[in-house]
Amino acid sequence: MNAYIVEAQALRQNVRAMKNASSAVLWAVVKGNGYGLGVDALTRLLLEEDVSHFAVTEAAEAEVIRQLSAQAEILMLRPSCDLSTLEQLLCLNAICTISSLDDAAVLSAIAQSRDRTARVHLKIDTGMGRYGFRCDELAKLAQVYQLPNIQVCGTYTHFHSAFCNNTETKKQFERFQTVLEALRKAGLDPGMCHCCNSSAALRFPQMHLDAIRVGSAILGRVVGGSGLLHRTGWAEASVDELHQLAKGESTGYGAGWRAKRDTTLAILPIGYFHGFGVEYGRDLFRLRDSIRSALSLLLGSLRGKCYTVTIKGKTYPVRGHIGMLHTAVDVTGSDVRQGDIARLEINPLMQKGLPVEYRYIS
Repeated sequence: MNAYIVEAQALRQNVRAMKNASSAVLWAVVKGNGYGLGVDALTRLLLEEDVSHFAVTEAAEAEVIRQLSAQAEILMLRPSCDLSTLEQLLCLNAICTISSLDDAAVLSAIAQSRDRTARVHLKIDTGMGRYGFRCDELAKLAQVYQLPNIQVCGTYTHFHSAFCNNTETKKQFERFQTVLEALRKAGLDPGMCHCCNSSAALRFPQMHLDAIRVGSAILGRVVGGSGLLHRTGWAEASVDELHQLAKGESTGYGAGWRAKRDTTLAILPIGYFHGFGVEYGRDLFRLRDSIRSALSLLLGSLRGKCYTVTIKGKTYPVRGHIGMLHTAVDVTGSDVRQGDIARLEINPLMQKGLPVEYRYIS
């Protein structure tokens, strides 16, 4: 049976490593269904590791966490004006993100109608360019503090290039600090201040402030985590069939690969639908990004780069195009048999259609 395997002990070690790396509060980011690992199972593990602060992007994720813990702090990272979403978050005693006066006004009205106080974190746009008050909108920020049934208990921003650009990250941090200083000078308490995602938390400890937001670091899949974190997560699939090709015959769509010898293929019931061979991060179209992507593809072609899978501890190359639900692997001359288990590297964010199994491996 196909499955996505999560090495639970590696996750625990990553959480402990991030805790040891900072005295700041750790917000465990479990967006995207726990980065593909299942928000329910991942939250249970994090609670066992004494994590008490969680960040989400969907009200459904907040509901799962609240069912598991009445005391957990839950921060909704995605601002919203949707009435049903905000009402649900209030009922769950979650902290809402406010990134505009419109957000704040809608939430204030809902909170008043329910005779409740809505706790919020202010989102500041220091360069990401998506959500948030601009750094020069102090007057608008001050108005949020005056709204009825709104309690500002935090302020944060998000770095766009902490994984690769020190200069831009430092500029964003300086802008954020300027906003915080302006709020304090105006007699307004910014509350818990945080700006570091996983990459920034690892690369810029001087920017930790009151809290850090950690998501990909828990999975060990973050720039700067080498040597400190353990990468976890892979897919498993059993060999469906051993298929014989004669020299010159092809496999897969487009006859993209032809056998140079008599070949034995192990056919696996897993493909790009499940996330195998799927990549992200190639959607930037600046000239330098396009050139970098083209060079990467060219070098990979020249070096004969191909995907591989592991069966019984040995590595075998994929042949032909990866199909939607099937992959062909060259196991010529090996002792691979039908039913053997293959291990495939799939980023958990890309995986889908696979049951997730948490496993302790000695």
